Amino acid sequence: MDTAAAPPVLTVPTALVRRPSPHLPEGLVTHIERRPLDLDLAYAQWDGYVAALVGHGWAVHEVPPADDCPDSVFIEDTLVVRDGVAVVTRPGATSRRPETAAAAAAVAGLGYRSVEIAQPGTLDGGDVLQVGDTVYVGRGGRTNADGVRQLRAALAPLGARVVAVPLTRVLHLKSAVTALPDGTVIGYPPLVDDPGFFPHFVAVPEESGAHVVKLGGDRLLMAADCPASAELLADLGYTPVCVDISEFEKLEGCVTCLSVRLRELPGTRAG
Repeated sequence: MDTAAAPPVLTVPTALVRRPSPHLPEGLVTHIERRPLDLDLAYAQWDGYVAALVGHGWAVHEVPPADDCPDSVFIEDTLVVRDGVAVVTRPGATSRRPETAAAAAAVAGLGYRSVEIAQPGTLDGGDVLQVGDTVYVGRGGRTNADGVRQLRAALAPLGARVVAVPLTRVLHLKSAVTALPDGTVIGYPPLVDDPGFFPHFVAVPEESGAHVVKLGGDRLLMAADCPASAELLADLGYTPVCVDISEFEKLEGCVTCLSVRLRELPGTRAG
């Protein structure tokens, strides 16, 4: 595979999404207690999430649903995308591995070249946080050392430096931290093993406030249940765009894991 070839040309910011499975209430939980989930509300919230992307100028490509896979709505875990290369993951949870094929086919149809994480490596896309030329990877329950090594080999030709980050308190790295457009990493301190891994770190006061998707410019997609964090980010000059994703949070989901961002606006690569 020629990882140095020119990336596909997408004329607008583009995201992959996947409609929730009817078995969503059976999705995996690891670090929190299981709570009843309202499937109809989850469908409505997913529609609202997609509408927020579209309403802020994003093209949305819907990957065919995987109704037999309860966690398939969390499509971010299937792919890591950088400069026209799609790393097809090998999820750490065996039940989630059937989710990757359709996601891989979708990015291939858009012109991306792919490389697959192979056995014995495991990698979840939710463990990968891209901040400029640095790619942080959570080494924890779903991503193992061989997955980190394979990702490092896949991204090195693209000039990326892969840094493994210990992860013990949450499901995925991006359950604890994400990044602002200027590269500042934000996180909820009780869930961050070592903030010292990040050169520029800002603490937020709520768990869901640590999760943002950069919509372009100063706009940040956030969950609706973190008003103090939204106020903090507004005070830093950003514009929060809040969506209700309470049903997905019951399965340790957040705003990042409901989409794969294929092309973001200039200066927004971080996530």
